[in-house]
Amino acid sequence: MSAFHSRLRRAWPLAAIAAIAAALAGAFAWTAGWVGGPRLTAQRFTDAIEAGNGKAYPGFRRAHAKGVCVTGRFTGSGDGAALTRAGMLAPGATTPVLGRLSIAGGDPHAPDATARVRSMALLLTGTDGQQWRMAMNNFPFFAVNTPQGFYDQAMASRPDPATGKPDPAKMAELLRKHPEIAKFQQWAKTAPWPDSWANTQFNSVNAFRFTDAAGNVRSVRWSMRPRLAFAAMEKSLREDAEADYLADDLRARLADGPLRWDLVLTVAEPGDAVDDPSQAWPSNRRQVVAGTLELDATQAQAGGACRDVNYDPTVLPDGIAPSDDPVLAARAGVYSQSYNRREREIARDQAPEATVQGDTR
Repeated sequence: MSAFHSRLRRAWPLAAIAAIAAALAGAFAWTAGWVGGPRLTAQRFTDAIEAGNGKAYPGFRRAHAKGVCVTGRFTGSGDGAALTRAGMLAPGATTPVLGRLSIAGGDPHAPDATARVRSMALLLTGTDGQQWRMAMNNFPFFAVNTPQGFYDQAMASRPDPATGKPDPAKMAELLRKHPEIAKFQQWAKTAPWPDSWANTQFNSVNAFRFTDAAGNVRSVRWSMRPRLAFAAMEKSLREDAEADYLADDLRARLADGPLRWDLVLTVAEPGDAVDDPSQAWPSNRRQVVAGTLELDATQAQAGGACRDVNYDPTVLPDGIAPSDDPVLAARAGVYSQSYNRREREIARDQAPEATVQGDTR
């Protein structure tokens, strides 16, 4: 073997290592949006949401910043077992729940009456360690049908420095580019406001794939339907309400006993929009009451166990999987980015307000 070939053979391992390192660096740069032009990344999404909040609130979620922790249990009725092999829906299976009830927006001190959207997040942990994380809202469908629409909405909603409100021209352009938003705006204008988290229905909005024991796959959306009757809160009452009336109401109701919601699974039929959360399914779709959620305690999030949970809706037990809905994937990315930012701020002791024991928010 010549000296040249001998040197070449010795250089191959180093060249391979360099190629791998370059590939990893390139992948990291692409993921971060540093190359390939401006792309939608979780970082850009989260930056847009932060800008829309008007200021940073260290240690708090970038969206749905104001909320309380709740605990309880979920008990399967057994009727959901025909749709999924997930053990949490087996007959009589009881699973501990760590959850969070919140309002929309990035201000952890916002008056409850200013938030149109209410939310419920849940973490169910099975006896085998598998988890089912849910992030549900009270709206019946999502405002947009793509991650680009999601991002454009966040950008257009940023307050104009001159008025403190979104620029009407930018909102009009948003509606022109994403006309599906008109339907959500109509819902926001006309749907009655509930007067309590306890009588609010929360919806998964995105679709998921349920796989039964025989391997059959179906597209499913779910809702937590309250056992308490809906009660509307008129505008005049909201205007006079205390800033934290939702948390106050929750504590008062729990003092009288547990609050309950039924988990209702809605099964898609061929032709239903399973990858588009802006499209509601027809009301005559098959529904299955798969179990009951029972909440019996609440804690302030600053000292509660829910504070450090990322309620990523794509963390699912065997038998349930995400759909191909791109908005669902985008939500998971933004949740992760928000989680990393606030946990870093807490770890660096930059978020005393978010970690004060006994805070009611």
